[in-house]
Order: sequence, then C-alpha cells, then structure tokens
Amino acid sequence: MKYAFAAGLILSVAGVAQTTPTYTKDIAPLLNKNCASCHRPGDIAPMSLLTYDQVRPWAKSIRERVSLGTMPPWQSDAPHGTFSNDRRLSDVEKSTIVKWVEAGAPKGDAKDMPPAPKFVEGWEIGKPDVVLTMAKPFEVPAKGAVNYQLFTLPTNFTEDKWVQAIEVRPGERRVVHHILVFMKEPVAGPERRDAYTQIIPEVPERFKSHATAGNGGLLSGPGALIATTAPGTNAMVFEPGMALKITAGSSLIFQVHYTATGKEAVSDQSSIGMIFAKEPPQKEVRVSAFANPFMTLPAGSPDTAIQTEAVFDQDVHITALFPHTHLRGKSWEYKVVYPDGHVQVVLPVPTYDFNWQTYYIFAKPLAVPKGSRLEAVAHYDNSVNNKSNPDATKLVRWGEQTWDEMQYTGINYTVDAPKPAPASVSGAGGNQ
Repeated sequence: MKYAFAAGLILSVAGVAQTTPTYTKDIAPLLNKNCASCHRPGDIAPMSLLTYDQVRPWAKSIRERVSLGTMPPWQSDAPHGTFSNDRRLSDVEKSTIVKWVEAGAPKGDAKDMPPAPKFVEGWEIGKPDVVLTMAKPFEVPAKGAVNYQLFTLPTNFTEDKWVQAIEVRPGERRVVHHILVFMKEPVAGPERRDAYTQIIPEVPERFKSHATAGNGGLLSGPGALIATTAPGTNAMVFEPGMALKITAGSSLIFQVHYTATGKEAVSDQSSIGMIFAKEPPQKEVRVSAFANPFMTLPAGSPDTAIQTEAVFDQDVHITALFPHTHLRGKSWEYKVVYPDGHVQVVLPVPTYDFNWQTYYIFAKPLAVPKGSRLEAVAHYDNSVNNKSNPDATKLVRWGEQTWDEMQYTGINYTVDAPKPAPASVSGAGGNQ
C-alpha cells in the first residue's frame, strides 16, 4: 500500500521490505524529543503524550497533523539547521510516524522504551536559581477589554547578575495574551542606545515616551526589555559565553496583556525564572524591539504589506528575531541589506500563525556589519477569507487588543568588540 502526504513523501515502495515501527522503539523517542515539552501535564498543549496509553487514542490525529506539517508548529521555511530551535520533523521521522499509524499503532517491546524525559515542573529551563512572582493575583474580568497592566517585582539583587537562561511563566494561560518584562535600574543613568536606529517608519519621541501609557504602544517601556512570552514562545537559553545582564538593585516590570475568557473571571499570578551564568560572559546579549505603530489595514483587503526598517550603527551579531502580529497576520519576511548592496533573506515566514509565535534563534549568530539595514515586511489578510478575522468590515489600526493589529519585531543581538585602530605612520624612510 502506498500512502502519500503533503510533503510529497511515498512511505512504502512496492517490492521493498520495510520494518514496522513500534511505539517503544521508534515513536516514543520522537515524541519525547519534539513534543513532550508542550504535551505534558500543566503545559500549553491540551493533552499529554508521555505514555503509550496517552498517545494511542490520538494516533490518527498525530498522523494527520504531522503529514500536513502543522505539528510540531514551525512557520519558517528556511533550511534545516538555520535555527537552533527548529521544531520540524525530518522527512524520515514523518514517514516513521505515518507507517506506525498505518500499521495499527503497535506498542512494541517494553524493553525498547526509552527513559521518560525529565522536566522541572512548570519550567522549560530546568530548576531556576531564582523565581520572582507577582506580589498579588490579578483578577481578570469575565468580559470586556482589559488595559495593559504593570506590575513591579523587586529583584533584591545585591550584585549584578549574568543570566544564562530566562523564562516567563503565565500563571493562567487562558487569560495571558503576552507579557513583556522590563528591567528598571535603581538609579537612572544615561540611557543606553540600541546599536541600530529605526528609519521606517521614523517614530517621534512623543510617541515613544507614552508607549506604556495604555495607548497600545510597544516601542519602549519602563526600562530595558529583557524577556517576553506570547502564545507558543519558548524560554530563552543563551549559548555558552553569552548572557543577559541584570543590574544590582533593579526591579522587573511586568507589562501584561490580559484577554477575558468571555465566560468567567480568572485570577492570574505570573512569574519569571532565571538561571545564572557560572562566570561573566564573553558577550552581553541585548534584547530590543522595533515596530510600525502607524500601520492601517483597509477593510476587506486580502493582502496589505506593512514595513519596518532599521539601520545598524555598530557591528553586531543578531542571535534571534521575533515576528509578532495578531489574527490578521499571514506572513513575514526579513532581509539584511549589506553595505556593499548585497541582499540576504534571513528569516522567511510564509505561514505565520498567531497561536504559535516563535523567537527564531539563529544556530550561527548572523553577522551584521555597521551600515547594514534590516528590513521587515509583514503581510495581512483583513478579508472575509481569513477565518480568524474578527471583523472584515473594519479598518484596522495598531492596538493592544487581539482584535486590533501590530507589526512588531523582537530582536536579540550582541555588539562586536571595537576593531583596533590602524597603527599610525609617523613618516617614512627613516630620519627626517
């Protein structure tokens, strides 16, 4: 029998003997590696996939989602190996799952079962060195729009801390749309500029200064942006030799976007966990963002492109990019235009999914020399053809609620060490 799926694979070929996969030997290792981090008790997925008894009832559904490429969720079509957190299964892995289901989803020999994956309850990063939690729960009403909420969490750090891994954990995922975490230093010093300047669109200072005052802005905040969480995002774990600096005495400000369930009031008390680096890093990771707050989407338009662009005034390495829109976003593309005019597509996202937003972490940090431009273009579908569209008759502008829209890019990067100045020449040919 032949079984062909969306990727175009032929899973069996006449005349070629094939071994039937089993759960214990072939499927459990794949699910443990690619699915268990979300499909476990207390995490974002609706069901656990840690045992055969849990997996077996979902076998046909797993086959379908894997064949279509919708699970594990991943929206970029950049080549495998481009991003270190690529969740996609290989063609061989997809074939193995489909063959297993077609064979009746056999369990296999218990002795082939791999060890169960180990998780620290509630945390992707493992056991944090420190956990900070909102002092009091916030009651999210059953209905109505909820303005952005700001919560202050003192760190009580008596010395600067270098953070190797950081994770924001919603207390109640049903009502937390996203959280931005800012570091507010105890003494206001000179503002540290980003290594880039946004040039499209140019954003007036008056807008930036009111970005967290409830008008839906996301361009700045009450300090330096250090962490985020949104539907589908993962914890941030930095490579050895890289870390995020949190200044002694700083407070963390949670900017939380809540969305009512429409059914009942829900209480939330979100947290952030950190694992500290064992020694000061060679490179400091900077977390920042740029956006287009002046965007508009005409009513009924099936395809509107919204652009942002930033130019770098220092040599940097980009470690991660985070594209963010709401329900009308359908695709993204990021290009770097180098000083010599060469153009490189660095992040294509042809099938953006609001429900599975991703920080795309480069397996090899992207070298971006001074004078380069990073161009980001998002496409939106504000028509009736978009089944997720809240209202195709509405002209849509930037706004904080899910039924509004955003064109927002998170960016993590490191600044290269300054190149030494060339040695000066004080004359030639000996004595003058």
